Amino acid sequence: MRKVSLVKLITLFLVGVTITTFSIQCKKEDSNAVITGLDRSFKGNADSTLYSSFYTNNLFAFANSTPTKNDSITFRGIQDVVTESCNTTNCHGGPISPKLNTYADIMKYVTPGNPAASKLWVSMTTNDFNKAMPPITSGTDVAVADKAIVYNWILNGAKERPDANDFRPAAVSIISSGCTSGNCHNEATSTGVWARKNLIPGLVVADTAVWTTTSLTTGAVSSYLQLNNTTLRNTILKEYKDSVRKFYADTLANASFRPYKTFSTPVAAASVRGPLNDYDDIIFDINYPKGVRSNTAIAYTDPTSRKAYYVKGDFLNGTSVIVLRVDSTILMANPRTGVWVTSNSGGMANQDGGIKPNEIALIKAWYFSDPNIPDVWKYGTAGTGIFKYKVTGKVITK
Repeated sequence: MRKVSLVKLITLFLVGVTITTFSIQCKKEDSNAVITGLDRSFKGNADSTLYSSFYTNNLFAFANSTPTKNDSITFRGIQDVVTESCNTTNCHGGPISPKLNTYADIMKYVTPGNPAASKLWVSMTTNDFNKAMPPITSGTDVAVADKAIVYNWILNGAKERPDANDFRPAAVSIISSGCTSGNCHNEATSTGVWARKNLIPGLVVADTAVWTTTSLTTGAVSSYLQLNNTTLRNTILKEYKDSVRKFYADTLANASFRPYKTFSTPVAAASVRGPLNDYDDIIFDINYPKGVRSNTAIAYTDPTSRKAYYVKGDFLNGTSVIVLRVDSTILMANPRTGVWVTSNSGGMANQDGGIKPNEIALIKAWYFSDPNIPDVWKYGTAGTGIFKYKVTGKVITK
């Protein structure tokens, strides 16, 4: 029998192991029965309302000296997704290159605005399992929710730090979904009392329905009258907002457009709230606060008709913008008089919508970065600031 040296035996054994290992690595589809039927493709769509940023935490640009809980814009970010999916100790966080630890590293595999042309995205969603990252043999895949974050981040420009274009759709979604829930700040509720109080010609009681809610915090019961006819209420609201804009554009020339409709007592007996269904509603509410266009005391009496109006003639004479209503850590000054309010409960966050601290921070980031919100409603008529932190007194200035 022919003898084989120990060296040759060891060599043949190592070659065999190498070939076997290589075969297993190169035949992932054949050798891993677990992947049968696995579909890694992204089934979602572009969703701009999903806030997506590179870093998990971004600080509000005008944060307090010691940032409060409402200053931290903390949402799961790209860096966390990549770290957990790719930078494990046995992969790109260990012996395998490239490293994906920084924004610059990751951007080498991203084409801003184009997920389909970005290697990072393709690797996460390809069904060519020999190119899939993380490898399907690791037994893990990027979660659907994480894929959505990556997709929207790339689609929106793959920026290192978010801007108004990132904040706006997410903030509007939080406000509209949180504040219109429970039939509060929606079109039906905004127009219901007007219909029941005969402020809208041609409408009768039968055109409205009554909806009642009980506050979880105070136990107070509110009755909301809702206008059921969608076409009518949309038309009415448009006419109302057009009248408000025209009146405040020139209160003397357009005096006849002073809106008579009101959101609160004494004209309306039931609870009524202005609509916050979409971006236009929210911008309208910021520019012409509810407290200005629905004062509880008579603001003007027409000398000829003697009709009493509960609408102020100066739209800057108020303190009821969305930021004050969601963030209990700040106070606001009247832009016209400069007088600061002395308390703030952040009612829309604490009582109504249950908005979370990181969502409040996001709303503030949007508010102070959106060019469609006039500076006068951010920093006042003189630019010296109309918002300040309650605890430290730090004033937000441009």
